[in-house]
Amino acid sequence: MGGVSEGSGDDGGIIRRRGCACSKNDFLPEQSFRSWGNYVNALKETPMRLKNRVLNRSMDNTELHEVKARSEHEMKKTLNWWDLMWFGIGAVIGAGIFVLTGLEAREHAGPAVVLSYVVSGVSAMLAVFCYTEFAVEIPVAGGSFAYLRVEMGDFVAFIAAGNILLESFIGGAAVARSWTSYFATLCDHRPDDFRIIAHSLPDDYGHLDPIAVGVIGIITVVAVLSTKGSSRFNYIASIVHVAIILFIIIAGLTKADIKNYSSFTPFGARGIFHASAVLFFAYLGFDGVSTMAEETKNPGRDIPIGLVGSMVITTVCYCLLAITLCLMQPYTEINTDAPFSVAFEAVGWNWAKYIVAAGALKGMTTVLLVGAVGQARYLTHIARTHMMPPWLAHVNSRTGTPINATIVMMAGTGIIAFFTKLHILSNLLSISTLFIFTMVAVALLVRRYYVSGETTAANRNKLIGCIVLIIGSSIATAAYWGLSEKGWIGYVITIPLWFLATAALSFFVPQARSPKLWGVPLVPWLPSVSILINIFLLGSIDGASFVRFAVWTVVLLVYYFLLGLHASYDTAMESEEANKVGHGWKKIEEGAMSSQSTISVNKGNHGTNQ
Repeated sequence: MGGVSEGSGDDGGIIRRRGCACSKNDFLPEQSFRSWGNYVNALKETPMRLKNRVLNRSMDNTELHEVKARSEHEMKKTLNWWDLMWFGIGAVIGAGIFVLTGLEAREHAGPAVVLSYVVSGVSAMLAVFCYTEFAVEIPVAGGSFAYLRVEMGDFVAFIAAGNILLESFIGGAAVARSWTSYFATLCDHRPDDFRIIAHSLPDDYGHLDPIAVGVIGIITVVAVLSTKGSSRFNYIASIVHVAIILFIIIAGLTKADIKNYSSFTPFGARGIFHASAVLFFAYLGFDGVSTMAEETKNPGRDIPIGLVGSMVITTVCYCLLAITLCLMQPYTEINTDAPFSVAFEAVGWNWAKYIVAAGALKGMTTVLLVGAVGQARYLTHIARTHMMPPWLAHVNSRTGTPINATIVMMAGTGIIAFFTKLHILSNLLSISTLFIFTMVAVALLVRRYYVSGETTAANRNKLIGCIVLIIGSSIATAAYWGLSEKGWIGYVITIPLWFLATAALSFFVPQARSPKLWGVPLVPWLPSVSILINIFLLGSIDGASFVRFAVWTVVLLVYYFLLGLHASYDTAMESEEANKVGHGWKKIEEGAMSSQSTISVNKGNHGTNQ
């Protein structure tokens, strides 16, 4: 078959190996898609298959060995903690701080935007801890998708995967459009001078940006050539970038006017939290670093140092930059396109705006590069499970990079960047990010407190009850915040309920698993606080963004029920058969696997296709 070769595994089973040839078998190789009859039968079995995928969870070893082997070639282990730390800094410090700071300070938070960064930073740091434990225990390219697949099953993992992809497309597009804005400043032009205005399109989608597309194209070439080469370019550029940030802070504070802080919270607490929800975008990127665990030499040491170290440095830089900006100019006069450059121009340092613009461009370039490297690895691992076409899982034998996934990710990013304005992108991106971080925190609780075959039914039910109460009370807190402008009575109910649910989990449900190398401290309190803050910030995002999020979720579900469900089900069944041991099955997945060794569509066909 085109693009498919077979070889014997050590256990006598068959391991499918796919090259990068573009044939039908590279996109839809599963039994359910071999004929229209097979597909119709598969659709009839949708309820049974859905139940199977919901109840079954992948095992750590499956993700680490069998699933990873579907890429045919190994990714090269070339990264250490130094690389990861600079990847983290390069991934995070970009469009968020250099563009959204001015936008949110002027329209929602005023000088208190620094508090918005503190809130977002705390939330991001809690998520970093949750991600780090998973990345150390399951060092594969799939990031949060792989973690959720192991702890919460295929269906939940796929919904998260769809939002990971949305986050990736939108994040890269937002940074690319911001790149054009600062490039225009560097050239003494307005951003729209470099854009094509299409009056026939809605205003939010009619400012076409060819420069953003060009930058994305160049980044794609760099990303596919070498991970280590990308790392070297990144940390050299990031060191220069941090030096420019220090210049902005020191030089900017020499022009500080304390009178600009006379009205510190002009929009009140609601403005602070609204800005914080949007500014969470500024911390996006570190989750992409966790996808590089598969290419890390010593995950148990390197990942915690790299992730936590980069987040601490980033949060401190963000807060100092926000303070500096609002001391240089009254918040009402801050420019929303290139706030730092224009602030230096306003205080009479025209020459400094070019340094700022160059620093911003360097920062956004590294954000795009790390995004291209990290997010392609998400897509690679998703494709390994066949929820996306397995052609995307191919790793090039020469470069050791997932070329197909990288090109597809960046092509989608370029299309979105060409059309869509930044404020549309930032709000929608924050929803996807906060949703995923919430799910990873829930998955960490499941990992610590539930092990199939060991946790008793009573403790399992207590765990489910506590998690439902933690999530429910967090949603109620966010809803009350959104619906009640001045009320406080609701918090007297929702916050204690959240506290009691977390305390009950801590005292009445024994932990079933201890981390092997590195673990999140203060479990269950730390992941529970992460869930509360993430959901609360979700309650501060505008309704239109939730409508767009809902539309995307519907699109995901349609794809899943028509294609993804059947492909992943067939792949799981093939794994069960290929790993048959004696008179039973090798336990590849936890849960109630269907007793059928093959699905009905395999009858009469399976033997001829191996």
